[in-house]
Amino acid sequence: MTNVLGTSEKLATRAFLFGCATEALEKQGWTVERIARSGKASVRRIMKGRMSKTVSIRTSQDTWIAFPRNATNDGWATLADVDYVVAASVDDREKPRFAQVHLIEGDEMRSRFDRAYAARKRAGYTMPLGRGVWLSLYERESDQPVTLVGAGAGLDHPAIARVPLAGEQINKSSARAHELIDKEIGPGNALTAIAEAKRRLAQSLGVKEENITITITS
Repeated sequence: MTNVLGTSEKLATRAFLFGCATEALEKQGWTVERIARSGKASVRRIMKGRMSKTVSIRTSQDTWIAFPRNATNDGWATLADVDYVVAASVDDREKPRFAQVHLIEGDEMRSRFDRAYAARKRAGYTMPLGRGVWLSLYERESDQPVTLVGAGAGLDHPAIARVPLAGEQINKSSARAHELIDKEIGPGNALTAIAEAKRRLAQSLGVKEENITITITS
């Protein structure tokens, strides 16, 4: 699957997709906010009137999304605790033109991942704890190949938003990341500034801090 943290372009695209998901929810009347001290970068609370739900926003640059098993291997990390999954994906892996945002009930997504896990386990797949089990959004569910068991959520749930993948918009996400680094790294306080830049980048991009790498060259 795509290493979304491999390049600045991929990181910027991930930020763009995450932003598309947030904006799509807001256009549907939801207020979106982070959950303090949750420790889960993708999880948000959404509110509309007296209604409050918890969602996990997953982004994809290859049309597949993943959740890992939990530490006791009796359920799914993050997925077990949410009411909805918001999947923000490119429309095509090879020639993407749009970002598409899908809102899928948590119970259905848990059922899909349960089916996928059971099928792969029967087929002898090795699925280490902590590593994601991947499902295709836009391929029809099928018993063969076994990796398509549970697939197709993006087909069964039409997009609530479809946004052109404009290079200018994606580049703005990348530019904001670089601006933050430039602002935070100051003379005489470099190590502290780098740590703070990593923290703020992780928060703004919705990724874990340990997945942010800053390289300094001379």
